[in-house]
Amino acid sequence: MSAKLDPGELMMIPIDKIDVLNPRERNKAAFEEIVGNIQAIGLKKPITVARRAGESGSERYLLICGEGRMKAFCSLGEKTIPALVVDVSDEDAFIMSLVENIARRKYRALELLAGIEQLRDRGYDKKAIAKKIGLTVEYVQGILILLNSGEERLLVAVEKGKIPLNAALTIVGAGDDDKAVQAALQDAYESGKLRGKQLLQARRVIERRLSLGRSVARGTPRKIQDVTSSSLVRTYQKEVERQKQMVRKAEIAQQRLLLVVGALRQLLADENFTTLLRAEGLDSLPKYLAERVWPVGRAA
Repeated sequence: MSAKLDPGELMMIPIDKIDVLNPRERNKAAFEEIVGNIQAIGLKKPITVARRAGESGSERYLLICGEGRMKAFCSLGEKTIPALVVDVSDEDAFIMSLVENIARRKYRALELLAGIEQLRDRGYDKKAIAKKIGLTVEYVQGILILLNSGEERLLVAVEKGKIPLNAALTIVGAGDDDKAVQAALQDAYESGKLRGKQLLQARRVIERRLSLGRSVARGTPRKIQDVTSSSLVRTYQKEVERQKQMVRKAEIAQQRLLLVVGALRQLLADENFTTLLRAEGLDSLPKYLAERVWPVGRAA
């Protein structure tokens, strides 16, 4: 990589000549906010592009930073956009784009993980990655261990703050054996790595990891070995217990309803009580109760 980057030249660039280097999905509400801000006060910060040669020698530009601003301009019907044109290599352009996405104040967990993974795949070691994205070397090293193990579910839990990184590494070290994982969880609790709410969250993550696999990506096939006879029995037993609880709750509700209906029948058989209710304007019942208290269905 170059030691010093060109400060760049500010220009108006045709949007249809810009190619996106590192595209990403965008939250609809956040995008609408960008559009509204640009429509109200204009573009406060130009996008950043690098000049590249297109087919037949035509001039094109590689987008480095500002995909959301450029899309907002397109949605507003603009054909050109203010851009800072810098002279950088493809490698520098990629790093600038990646770091800009990661360094946003509100990034999604998977975006950060994908960024670290891309830097690793390009040959950067943990120290270089940590320096570029502003994280500690120890943190990056832990993330790389989880990435190399394919522990995407644990990675997301770590990035969302549900469980600490050192606890996730302890779980990974236990392998796929359920008893070993539970023992690692116990050790993490006793050593102070997990406390209070984090312990409950860690248990949920582990249960989902065992039943659904390590990946959270949509469309990712589950490994056959993740579904065992014991896991199927556990799932069946949980469902049976859930059904039993529903039946018990329904029986309790029915008993209470019968008790209420019996009590109302006795009270309404008393002429003095019904006279008092009529005087107070309380001589009607909801339909579902009236149909049970009075066979003729004297509902409200």
